[in-house]
Amino acid sequence: MKSVSHLQASQLLHNKFIVVLGDSIQRSVYKDLVLLLQKEKYLSLRQLKTKGEMSFEQDCLVEGGCLDQMHNGTQYREVRQFQSAHHLVRFYFVTRIYSHYMQTVLEDFRHGLKPDVVIVNSCVWDISRWVCSWDDGYKENLHRFFDELHGVLPEETLVVWNLTMPLGEKIRGGFLVPEVCHHVSSLRYDVIEANFYSGTLADAYGMDVLDLHFQFRFSLQHRMKDGIHWNAVAHRKITSLVLQHAAEAWGVILPYLTPCVSCRFWLQASAPVRALQGVQSPACDEEPTHQTPLYPLHPTQTLTLWPFRQKPNSFCYLFFYHQDISLLLQSCFIHQIIQGASFILFNEPVGVCTVTFSYYMLVFF
Repeated sequence: MKSVSHLQASQLLHNKFIVVLGDSIQRSVYKDLVLLLQKEKYLSLRQLKTKGEMSFEQDCLVEGGCLDQMHNGTQYREVRQFQSAHHLVRFYFVTRIYSHYMQTVLEDFRHGLKPDVVIVNSCVWDISRWVCSWDDGYKENLHRFFDELHGVLPEETLVVWNLTMPLGEKIRGGFLVPEVCHHVSSLRYDVIEANFYSGTLADAYGMDVLDLHFQFRFSLQHRMKDGIHWNAVAHRKITSLVLQHAAEAWGVILPYLTPCVSCRFWLQASAPVRALQGVQSPACDEEPTHQTPLYPLHPTQTLTLWPFRQKPNSFCYLFFYHQDISLLLQSCFIHQIIQGASFILFNEPVGVCTVTFSYYMLVFF
């Protein structure tokens, strides 16, 4: 899966208010989103592990955290917020899907600014720290939360319920106090059952469900040694999944943008538009020297090339279609073109950039 870039994230969430609700994993979801909105960079291990700090990448601690007592109890609070000229992202740390504290959060939505996107999950704390037999209590709280959230938010708000990610066989973490250690052996199986119920219920309430347990079932190498948390690569994939899901829900097709070496302009394509044009880069005030529209592409079953400009100090576009990218990269014809070109290939890592669906693009400068 192709990761969403900084530019794509910034444009997709332009003038949007995003709220993230949940535990420490959801906090890392918030952090990765905040980071991606500012730069093309991954979270460091220290950033993933730190909680309750005064500031993270230009955000601010609004409530709880180091402003209050730092602990691993169920009453721990942490509210963070990142605000730029065109983005607002807020995080609430919660240990239970419905509680008196959650009611105060929902009151913020009722009387304050309405979020455009709500990304929420609460499971591990609910089924391990609050009750001995979690089934009835968790299910009832889910009903209460979804019902009240449905009444508070406007219809156009996108609510994404993240299913809990796979737990390890041996887990350790701040929430595992001695009183609940007997839950450890069965907790990963309880999570699967809880995911099934919460996902089914969220769907019944008309909310979107992102099955992270399914998405990461074969990516366990990205899970950390504590058996609970995940590394920066996994969190960038979560961010990409959420943003791609939001784009699909809003009817937006994320363009694949490739900057040229001189930063003169970006090459942009998005379906269903088939003709590609040079558009000015937002990072450059200089007018492009030319904006020649390119011809529409018509898919075929065989490799097809459309060469355009091949003059020194100008752009040369080669557009082609192939159903299998692996076969495309093995094409001797393509490699001969790359080796014989008198221009510098700047696309990384293999000179092929996905344009839209099965379209691919080589760009020489």
